[in-house]
Amino acid sequence: MTDAKNVIDGNLEACCTSPITGFYRDGFCRTGGQDFGSHVICAQVTSEFLEFTKSRGNDLSTPAPDFNFPGLKPGDRWCLCASRWQEALEAGVAPPVILSGTHARALEVVSLDELKKHALTWS
Repeated sequence: MTDAKNVIDGNLEACCTSPITGFYRDGFCRTGGQDFGSHVICAQVTSEFLEFTKSRGNDLSTPAPDFNFPGLKPGDRWCLCASRWQEALEAGVAPPVILSGTHARALEVVSLDELKKHALTWS
């Protein structure tokens, strides 16, 4: 997992460590065989996205202490499922992404052009 690539063909960079994100809770949007949701898009969540994903049954804004989850607020970075980000894109509420922290596997679901259009920064 240490040689993971991002969508701009560089080494995958950390997405966020506060709150700690990633399927493996290591701060990176890494994926593997057990990650059926493909949590590979590093995004900076917005209030519109948080409302949208809650309406789809995945409440990311409410704390869940039993899972050591503080709940997200607008501006937090989080590793999102590629399919949920694509769904949010189609609904017009896709949050901005951090390309250097987005795993290359995201390209199996989302186009690089769309990710670049929604990038906070990219090079």
